[in-house]
Amino acid sequence: GGAHATYRWIVDPLDGTTNFIHGVPAFAVSIGLTDASGLIAGAVHDPCRGETFHAHRGGGAFLNGSRIACTALDHLDAALIATGFPFREMVHLPAYLDAFERFVRSTSGLRRAGSASLDLAYTACGRYDGFFEVGLKPWDLAGGALVVTEAGGIVTDVHGGRDFLQEGSVVAAGARLHAAMLTITRETL
Repeated sequence: GGAHATYRWIVDPLDGTTNFIHGVPAFAVSIGLTDASGLIAGAVHDPCRGETFHAHRGGGAFLNGSRIACTALDHLDAALIATGFPFREMVHLPAYLDAFERFVRSTSGLRRAGSASLDLAYTACGRYDGFFEVGLKPWDLAGGALVVTEAGGIVTDVHGGRDFLQEGSVVAAGARLHAAMLTITRETL
C-alpha cells in the first residue's frame, strides 16, 4: 500500500478461448492485481463448475470460501502434473517435447486441459500436484499464481526465477515437489 503505490490489474476475461469456441467446458476468468512488490490478489472463476478460487497476499487461498492447500507430495512418481502445449511460439516445441517426455516417464501422468489459470487453481487445491508450461503471457498466470503460493506452493519460471509473469514460463507445485520438477525443466527448457 502507501500513498505512492502503483496498482495494476492483469485480466484475462476468457482463459481457454479455444475450449470455449469448441464447447469444451474448461475455461475461466482470470484476474490478478499487482503492486510494487508483485502479486497482491488473484482470482480464477470457472463459470461451468461454479468454482471461484481466490487469494490475497498473506491471507491464504480459497475455493468458494473454503481454505485450500497444495499437495505435500515430494516425489514425481506418484504425481499428476498439468501442462500446456506451446502454441504461440513453435520455437519452444523441441525443448518442450524433451521436458514432456521426461515428465511422462517419471510421473503418474500428465494432463493438458487448455487453461493455464485452471491448471494453477487445480494445483492450488490439490487436484494436480504440479503444473509447468512455456510461452505464456502475464494474463495467463496472474490470476492463479498467488492462489498457488497462498496455498503453500511455489511458483517460479522454468529456471527457478521469480519473474515468471514477464519471463512467460511457469513451474508451480507444492513446496516439496517444486524442486523435483525444476530438476527436469532446468535441464530441458
